[in-house]
Amino acid sequence: MGAGMLPEIELDLAADGTPLFEGDYRSDTPPPFWAFAWPGGIALARYLLDHPGVVAGRTVVDLGAGSGLVAIAAAKAGAARVTAVDTDPRALAAARRNAERNGVTIETAERLVPADVIVAGDVFYSETVAAAVLKMLRTAASVALVGDPGRGYLPERRFEELAAYDVPVRRELEDGDVMRTRVWRLRPTSAAASAGP
Repeated sequence: MGAGMLPEIELDLAADGTPLFEGDYRSDTPPPFWAFAWPGGIALARYLLDHPGVVAGRTVVDLGAGSGLVAIAAAKAGAARVTAVDTDPRALAAARRNAERNGVTIETAERLVPADVIVAGDVFYSETVAAAVLKMLRTAASVALVGDPGRGYLPERRFEELAAYDVPVRRELEDGDVMRTRVWRLRPTSAAASAGP
């Protein structure tokens, strides 16, 4: 990282050409999702840097933080306090390292904490995870933003599109070189209900 769409942010990531399922991966240990910058997170980070008023002076939680990319972008955009949340302790360690590398301060947690804004990049990748994430987004913050490259489980009717980016991606992780990735804001419950099933 540090070039392309996010020249403002430097991340310590897996080397180009590194497959996701490599190294010390075992069936009882999740693969190192945190070692890659995923398109939903890249788009969301770009959006926050371009629209700092969304987070400036507010508390922010980066749900499923991975490398800490979106948390770092929120901190650089002027958030009052940023917490990177992830269930993988290795991801939280990576987020802390990357925040230090970028000269910003973030907190880390394994569970959701209250915030004014919750952000989540590339989290709608399975039906089960999507249902859990949607529930957390509805209860955790007054503003919820997600970055999604069309993984298939984002209930679009519950969101409004804010921006779209053509995000360069790694061929070893995706099916092409670029993914059209959108940034969405969760609609208020009443607006989502009126949008239908």
